[in-house]
Amino acid sequence: MVTIAVDAMGGDNAPRIEVEGALAASEAFGVKILLVGREEVVRPELDKHGRWKHLPIEIVHASEVITMEDSAAKAVRSKKDSSIRIASRLVRDGVADGLVSAGNTGAVMATAKMVQGIVHGVERPSLATTLPTSTGHPAVLLDVGANVDSTPRMLAQFAVMGEIYARNILHLANPRVGLLSIGEEEHKGNELTKAATPLLKLLPINFIGNVEGRDLYRGSVDVVVCDGFTGNVALKISEGVAELVMHSLRESLTSSLLGKVGAYLAKGGFRKFKRRVDYSEYGGAPLLGVKGVCIICHGSSNTNAMKNAIRVAAEFAREKLNAKIEDELHRSTASELAASAE
Repeated sequence: MVTIAVDAMGGDNAPRIEVEGALAASEAFGVKILLVGREEVVRPELDKHGRWKHLPIEIVHASEVITMEDSAAKAVRSKKDSSIRIASRLVRDGVADGLVSAGNTGAVMATAKMVQGIVHGVERPSLATTLPTSTGHPAVLLDVGANVDSTPRMLAQFAVMGEIYARNILHLANPRVGLLSIGEEEHKGNELTKAATPLLKLLPINFIGNVEGRDLYRGSVDVVVCDGFTGNVALKISEGVAELVMHSLRESLTSSLLGKVGAYLAKGGFRKFKRRVDYSEYGGAPLLGVKGVCIICHGSSNTNAMKNAIRVAAEFAREKLNAKIEDELHRSTASELAASAE
């Protein structure tokens, strides 16, 4: 049985959401859950659901909590008994196969890199996210914030990790990998994208060249690679647009009696639409390249998002993605990558 450590103190509505998500995931996916946090806070929330005693769920006490206001670097050093630190330690020691947290993103990333370590062959871990497309098949965007500055070689490694993730977790056959730029032509872009292109061509992946921002949602590319600064901006803009569309649609349909009748008649279709663009269906963002499994969720994650983040963490562990990443990077001949980068 796969075991996932859940940071029970991380989210905006912790530990309620973490407990509800853990219960739902354990029942649906047969996963053992270790809820890490202050036992005096977690247990009363868990006891509201009597069925937990019949499920493989345990509490692991952690006396400290890293908040959203804490400086990531300082908190990681000073709060050594935090729920994030203890959960990461459980993964490092082999007690858990992965961790899920909706806590301070910077602290989670720093802790995972420091405590769990980095997969051999990876220079910097990359934070990936899954996006809906017009074809109905999801696409992967990475890096979305783990590395503000990236090198061409790092982008090549992100491409390998993203391709493996898309193939094994999203079950996309021969994923098409694109490099995010300002035009499809090779000569367009900045120095980073121009230098990364030759490296990406050397990789044993289905690299299709440069793609533009609008291609993210068209379904014409399965994995989109960029530096963390660009990726994070793209992600936040996408989230804002999705919120605007949902708000405008709801407002338009409820502004008149005719609209309300139409909305009532078509509510099944609207539910499908909402589910299609709902981030909670895809769970959290995996931090690719760290040993073990680390899934980072929105601080405002709901029960469904937490449930699906645990599902993704379990699938990641079952598929042994880290071994595949290490093997693929080894096959990509570090000497060729280094020579091309120069």
